[in-house]
Amino acid sequence: MKIIKFGAIWCPGCLVMRNTWLNIRGKYKDIEIVDYDYDNDKDRLIEYSIEKKLPVIIFIDKDNNEVKRLVGEQSEKDLEKEILEVIDL
Repeated sequence: MKIIKFGAIWCPGCLVMRNTWLNIRGKYKDIEIVDYDYDNDKDRLIEYSIEKKLPVIIFIDKDNNEVKRLVGEQSEKDLEKEILEVIDL
């Protein structure tokens, strides 16, 4: 599984989630987490149909298909719940 996340330095929700992502990376080392910046990765914004509301978190399965998308700030508990649900798919 892979997680693609879109954020920006001007995004309050992205800043709030910074520690959450540090914890998630530490707990789930076997999950690839790819970061894209809203201001610097315009091609990826188009590829994944990202609008202005951030953060955006996209879960990708082993076949490289999008299986879930979350938009907006997530608590660590909720994000972990989503990760576990996607792992079980």
